[in-house]
Amino acid sequence: MEQTPIAIPAALQEFLARVMARPIVPTHSDQQTMHVGADELPWMEAGDGSALQLLHVDLNQNLWVSKSRIPPGYRVPTHYHTGLVFAVTLQGRWFYAETPEAVNSPGSYLFEPAGSLHTLCTPEDQDGDTIAWFAIYGANINVDGEHKITSIIDARAALELYTGYCEALGLDTSKLIVTGA
Repeated sequence: MEQTPIAIPAALQEFLARVMARPIVPTHSDQQTMHVGADELPWMEAGDGSALQLLHVDLNQNLWVSKSRIPPGYRVPTHYHTGLVFAVTLQGRWFYAETPEAVNSPGSYLFEPAGSLHTLCTPEDQDGDTIAWFAIYGANINVDGEHKITSIIDARAALELYTGYCEALGLDTSKLIVTGA
């Protein structure tokens, strides 16, 4: 029995030729790298000595990247995250009340799995603020002493809070990297 050759439409042949001509390793991108200098974005002051500098928000991945500035003797509300968190300490020290023996200091890296309940604290005897870089996937769920939810902040809420604050004070956020829809 003879097989009849399959007719491949010309448009499909052209498409396949373009796919086959692509380099195995991409040599260019339609996107450019984006740079944010250390002082090119304002700090959103919380009024209690702490502040946040939002650097990048990816709305498609629900990712927000920021630096936090936290004074000595500070206690962030107890919380957990719905996704992974990566942290690098740039200045000062901090630890979780739940694991005080694991102190983060300049150069320390911390990985938080989703669902990890913790209370970030800075030592009272520290000179100067702690500054740490965080990449947070998903939502930050703040809870009270009975573990009831008191607030939820995700990438979109972080973006709205930060840009709203800066706009109200006339602060420039043009260097903030926002991707996704």
